[in-house]
Amino acid sequence: MTLEDAHAALTRAGLNLIQQALSIYDSDLRLALCNARFRTMFDLPPDLVTPGAPFEDTIRFLVLRGEYGPLDDPEAAVRARVQVARAFRPHYMERERPGGRWISVEGAPLPQGGWVTVYTDITEIKIQERLLRARSAELSEQLLAHAERLGQANRQLAATNAALEEAKRELTEMEARTRLTTEMMPAHIAHVGRDLRYTYSNRRLSSVMPGRPSHILGLTGRQVLGPAAFARIEPQLRAALAGEPSVFEFTDDDSGRRIRAAFTPDRIGDGPINGVYILSMDVTEEAQAREALAQTRKREVAAQLTSGLAHDFANLLTIILGLQGRLQKLALPDGAQELVQATLAAARRGGTLLDRIGRISGPRELRPAPTDLRALLDDLRPLAIAALPEGMGFHATVQGLETPVLLDAGSLQDALLNLILNARDAMRAVAPQGTIRLTAGARSDTWLELVVEDEGPGFSPLALDRALDPFFTTKGGEGSGLGLSMVYDNVKLAGGTLRLENRPRGGARVTLRLPLRPAPAVGPTQMVLLVEDSAPIRETVRDLLTGLGHAVIEAATADEAVALADLPGIGLVLTDITLPGSLSGVDLAERLAAAGHPARVCLMTSLPAEDALRARAAARFAVLAKPVDAAALAALAGRAAP
Repeated sequence: MTLEDAHAALTRAGLNLIQQALSIYDSDLRLALCNARFRTMFDLPPDLVTPGAPFEDTIRFLVLRGEYGPLDDPEAAVRARVQVARAFRPHYMERERPGGRWISVEGAPLPQGGWVTVYTDITEIKIQERLLRARSAELSEQLLAHAERLGQANRQLAATNAALEEAKRELTEMEARTRLTTEMMPAHIAHVGRDLRYTYSNRRLSSVMPGRPSHILGLTGRQVLGPAAFARIEPQLRAALAGEPSVFEFTDDDSGRRIRAAFTPDRIGDGPINGVYILSMDVTEEAQAREALAQTRKREVAAQLTSGLAHDFANLLTIILGLQGRLQKLALPDGAQELVQATLAAARRGGTLLDRIGRISGPRELRPAPTDLRALLDDLRPLAIAALPEGMGFHATVQGLETPVLLDAGSLQDALLNLILNARDAMRAVAPQGTIRLTAGARSDTWLELVVEDEGPGFSPLALDRALDPFFTTKGGEGSGLGLSMVYDNVKLAGGTLRLENRPRGGARVTLRLPLRPAPAVGPTQMVLLVEDSAPIRETVRDLLTGLGHAVIEAATADEAVALADLPGIGLVLTDITLPGSLSGVDLAERLAAAGHPARVCLMTSLPAEDALRARAAARFAVLAKPVDAAALAALAGRAAP
């Protein structure tokens, strides 16, 4: 038996020994506690003295049995007494029960809600009072004088009690209003005593930290939060008990939420510290946005190193992707389709490999699109297997995630391939026949979690400390030191986290978390006016759009597009930013918008993000970065027109 159980048993035994009946009902008018005398005094059945028994059922039982005398409308009497009970006001009364016995009933509200009532059998006192009144003529004059003075004192005391009761009622109402206000706040407000047990809670803990209980009074922080979460905040609690307030942020491993907690010592003036006030808030979305903003500012520090080369290479990759997509639709011999898939995946990745250094510090925009995670891993599998030596295995699984999620598929695939190649290099010497495992799944409906595990020697202490730094490598002259830093950079830009650790049974584990955002529903197909001066690129984008079910009409210049824009049924205008002639794609978009054209206007380009023309376009319109693929076009063309 625990110490708490022993104390509870001792309390029950003590209550059962007293001669008065006692009952405690909670704020929902359900029985919380009673002693044996309560059951025997009113001869109640077992179900009405069981914790949780409704107060209304007990009153109905007593009314129907005649406890309150004959009544014309028993149900009205029950409702009246329940209504009085809900007011939680202190009261004292004396009444005669059937059979001639008298009881006094004294009730008082509790700070946590509900009330406690004590019932005392005062039959003997009433008998003595009647005898005293019958023989009052025989009492001496002095005794009567004393009785008069005592009566006067009692009346004065009654007046004082009435004033105290009114003050108590006002305090109770004030407490109720305060509790209502705190329970409406999107934060958990609590108080713990010096023994770190909760003495107050606004019952919002479960909304801040899902999976935790709402009713926590009397429990310790360790019991409510669990050992891991409590261990993180215990130093702040101890410091507050020593008089040092603090504000602290931590990640709750059970729910994946980021929590900010403020700890304030409970002290009045120079008096002793009686406990700690705690204010806890869920700041997960704020933390994600903060990380993304910090990463964006970091990127703006250094200049772009590869923007000029990326412009031309992005156009080439768009053509390569289109030609491979057309090749994929042909009747190919066995094994060719897998090679086409691998070539497509490699071409998509080529667009990111070119500017690896620039992506560490230069500005870059995420291109989130609806992504089938299972299909993404299917595309990754041939790339990974092709990069592994013979005998080394690769296994990828997805847990749940049946519907598309919104993420930058190219960036994620590139990051995962980097982690797989790092795992391969680590396993070459110690586990050439081992298996690299990739697991993907949702975590608490907040994060998309991807875990890469290997069977190598694991991270050294130095690597655990510095592996995410740019240019740090353990591969000597063979490594650039940019792989993990690029992965970390992309994850932080998306508002996610990256954790490196060693597995207990050997090997390394890299856990990558991204915000879990379900993809929006794709809109209906529509007619698209495609404006692109390069014929091969125009043909490639047209095939991608028609493959998505859209109808396409084409123009090579802005002037041609203006002539075609009046055709009925055009729902989307997709134009390159740089076009030959006097009008650019941005000029075309602004002219259509000024004319009130009903179609949605989007632009595509391989210009760098800091280019003035691209910045001008992005200020008013959606901009799609080249190279484009079917997923990006599906996300762009599927959006409803504003």
